[in-house]
Amino acid sequence: MENTIEIKMLDITKATTDCIVNAANSGLWAGGGVCGAIFRAAGMNELQAACNAIGGCETGSAAITPAFELPCKYIIHAVGPQWHGGKNGEPEQLYGCYQKSMELVRENGCHSVTFPLISAGIFGYPLKDAWSVAIRSVRDFQQANADYPINVTFAVIDERIGSVGKQILHESVG
Repeated sequence: MENTIEIKMLDITKATTDCIVNAANSGLWAGGGVCGAIFRAAGMNELQAACNAIGGCETGSAAITPAFELPCKYIIHAVGPQWHGGKNGEPEQLYGCYQKSMELVRENGCHSVTFPLISAGIFGYPLKDAWSVAIRSVRDFQQANADYPINVTFAVIDERIGSVGKQILHESVG
């Protein structure tokens, strides 16, 4: 098995990979957008109780819970940065939350994960920059852990967002 990265039109709550990643807030509360959809599909009360037990997560990091009613095994809650112009550590924090997510995939014996594009929604991270950081972070982890293959899918629900990601993925090969 080798490492792969793909971008698919996909509702992340339907992903059948070992793990899915929630674009979480630092309090690990049910939110809107992707986060809200994941909480509703997993079972709001059970997932919120599991998140409450963790107690929160720093920006640039991630935590893991069971997936409850979802078809995957685990939900990784990755806290990306809010965009404030890029001079406040946002690229490093975004890179870090992907790295920590990949570490949690490996630590929990999983070989496949589905990510949303973290921080590019209501957190305002510029689309191309968000894709560049995401793909670089995942690829760096895969190369550093070549002995442990992890297949990565990015779930998108907008053709334009997906096409930007595919272009950056294609440009980054080599």
